[in-house]
Formats: sequence, C-alpha cells, structure tokens
Amino acid sequence: MKLVLLSGGSGKRLWPMSNDVRSKQFLRILPRPEGEGLESMLQRVWRQIGQAGLPATDVFVCASKPQVEVIHAQIGEIDVIEEPARRDTFAAIALSTLYLLDERGVDADEPVVVCPVDHFVDDHYFQEIQNLGPILLREGAEMALMGVWPTEPTSKFGYIVPEAPAQGDCFRVKRFVEKPERAVAEELIRQGALWNCGVFCFQPRTIVRILRDRGLPSTYAEARPGFDQFPKRSFDYEVVEKLTSIVAHPYRGTWSDLGTWSSLAEQMESEAVGRAILSQCEDTHVVNELGLPVVALGLKKAIVVATPDGILAADKDLAAGLKDVVAPLDNRPMYEERRWGRYRVIDYQLLDDETEVLTKCVELLPGRNLSYHRHKWREEIWTIIEGEGEIVVDDRWQKVAAGDIVRAPQGVWHAIRTETGMQFIEVQRGRGLVEEDIERKYLTWDELAAVVPGVPR
Repeated sequence: MKLVLLSGGSGKRLWPMSNDVRSKQFLRILPRPEGEGLESMLQRVWRQIGQAGLPATDVFVCASKPQVEVIHAQIGEIDVIEEPARRDTFAAIALSTLYLLDERGVDADEPVVVCPVDHFVDDHYFQEIQNLGPILLREGAEMALMGVWPTEPTSKFGYIVPEAPAQGDCFRVKRFVEKPERAVAEELIRQGALWNCGVFCFQPRTIVRILRDRGLPSTYAEARPGFDQFPKRSFDYEVVEKLTSIVAHPYRGTWSDLGTWSSLAEQMESEAVGRAILSQCEDTHVVNELGLPVVALGLKKAIVVATPDGILAADKDLAAGLKDVVAPLDNRPMYEERRWGRYRVIDYQLLDDETEVLTKCVELLPGRNLSYHRHKWREEIWTIIEGEGEIVVDDRWQKVAAGDIVRAPQGVWHAIRTETGMQFIEVQRGRGLVEEDIERKYLTWDELAAVVPGVPR
C-alpha cells in the first residue's frame, strides 16, 4: 500500500503565523511527547506514520512548489510530488496517482491511500488507515473511505450515509450529505452516518479509467504540462460522489483539522509560546515569535499572536472568521524554513531614490550551505553574528567567523557554508527585491569544491 499526504492551502484562518509558504501544518506549536519541545502537524503525522510501521519509502507528499523546502526542512528527504499550480484535490490526487504509476512503477492494482496532512489524530489513526487496502480488495469496491464516528451533530463537516448498519469493519455507502443543518445531522447520526474526513483508498487503475473516459491527461508526462486541464474542484465532487461501489470504514478516536486558533489552542501544552507574560487572564493563549516581550493582562477567551508577518489580538470565538478579515492582505512571507535553515525578515525600507533595503536574520544549520548563486537586481551584505564557516565570493575562498562582514555585489557568484551552525544578518540593496531574483550554479558544496580552485572539500 502507498500513502499520499495532501499538503495544501494557505491557512489564512491561522494568520499571521500561516501564509502561502508556511501553512498551518508547518507551525511548530504542538507539544512533542514527554516534553521534548514543540512540533508541527506535519512532524506529528510523520512521527505517527513511523510508529504505525509504514515504511518511509511508501509515503509521499503532494504539495505546491513553495512548500517543498519547508517539508524537507521539517521531515527530511521524503519524496514530494510537486503540483504545477493549486487546483484543488481532484487535480492533486490525479497527478499523484500518475506519478506513482509512471515515475515509481507502482502496480495499477496496488491500493493507494490519500489523506490530508493537516489533521490532528490519535496514534492508532494510521493503523486504521492500513486496513483500507484489504477492505477495498475484499469487498471488490471502487473506493474505500475512512469516516469518523461523530461526537456531536454539527454542520461543520460532510456525512457518509450507509445503506445499512456496519457489518464488521465497514458498510456500503448510500449517499453523501454536505454540511447539513443540525436537525438533519442528528437524524444522519441516528442512521449510523460518519463524518467525511477526506481519506480515500483506491486502485490506480480506477483513476486512470476515469481520466481516460473524460479525455483528461492520463500519464504523468501529460499531466504536468496539461495540469490546467484538470477541473479546479474537489476529489469528492469529481470522483467519489459519481462512483456506485463505495465502502466506508469507521474510525473511533480524536480527529480535528485544527483549522482555527480556538481549536489549535486546545492542543497547546502551555498558555504561552515564546516570550510572553499572562496575568489575570482566563482561557487566553499567546504565541510570540518576536524578540520583544508580549504582555496579556486581564484578557478572557482571547488569542494573541505576534510574528514578523503581523500581530493578531482576537476573541477566540470570532477568530473563526479571520480568513475573511485578512483576505485583503497580500504581504510577502516574512519567515520561511528551508532545507538549509530558516530566515526572518527584520526590516524593509524604500529609500528616496527608489532603492529597496531588506534586512534578514538568517540561521544556517550545521553541515548546511547556501548554493553558489548570484542576483541580477541586488547586492547582499552578510554580517556574521554567531558561529563560523567559509564563503566563496567570485571564486575566492575564505573562512569567516562572528564579526566578519562579506559583500556580494550584483551579478557576483557567492555561497556560504558552516559545519557548526551560524547566524548572520543579510542586507539586500537593489530594485525589485524578490525571491525569484536568483540564478544558481552549484547546489552542493562538493560540486562547488570540485570546480573552484582552492576550495577545500
């Protein structure tokens, strides 16, 4: 069985921590077991998958290009299926299926399970997921779903309605009801309906048949350049609701999408993350990523979040509607995680002569390097504030340590590496300061050392 984790969305309901690059599944805010610090939803899911005995080589992540770096930074070199654009879950699952068939040689009859990466679940959730493949094959169904036993009649979720009560570990699906009114939800629960949690199990040949019948790309080589041909709709709507042979497997346990600050705060181990003081507060949480202190005094049922991207102070109940409130905001991300480390934007200025100046604090992890690269529209000035390492600027190598300053003019190749870890301040000066202004020559230090004279390996 192969498992595909869908990593999508910008998560604006968790602004200002989440954005197009750092969606909610990447926020390091959940407690690790046994007080070992904090982890993200992605890291939690990856840990649970390992505990369930699923081999890492059988697990894939489907994600947009801006998310690839942070995925590798948080869980290592997992196989990432990169979406050319965001086109909802139908396109993502179709692309992933074709990738498994054509690029990884998966058999067309081998069960594939697809599930969201951003759900907060019990450890046995991924044990239950492993039951879906055998159920699918045993029942001869086109699709096997996993549904959650409802804990309340709610209109927040869709429902999977059975033909008859479950016999053993599954039931035949009669129909789907999307986010019903409370009274309808109560009746559905009496009928044995489950919450639809977006977990699908199928044989790849089923998806290929559907794609061919609809005249859509049916090979991976066709799907990437033809990605805009896929309808921008959900997999439920385009596939699941149109099939006639579906079974569902019930899951009993914790399940939450942690989609609001209120639901996320319930899973936080402490009322404060970061440099914060709470006094005479009730049901209030503070998350602070800034170096400045945050003080909450006399607040009730509030969430306060301070990050380089913005500051939020909100009533927890009203925070559920945050997405619409921040919709007009379109700032560049001020914090990112990469394979080599992370950076935080500390200042931006537009000078009188239209020159832009952007200042970052960059953390380079031990044994990592920035690629040998150059910029067309800007120069960079690096001030080493902690640690030591080595740099190459215009094919000239030298060691650097705390207190050293390095300048890389426009159009000049440069790279930096550290064995022990390093922090430096990067000042960018130019016009049109965008992340896309970069040309890379060598990604690894070994590649650089093999070509540039005098660079030690």
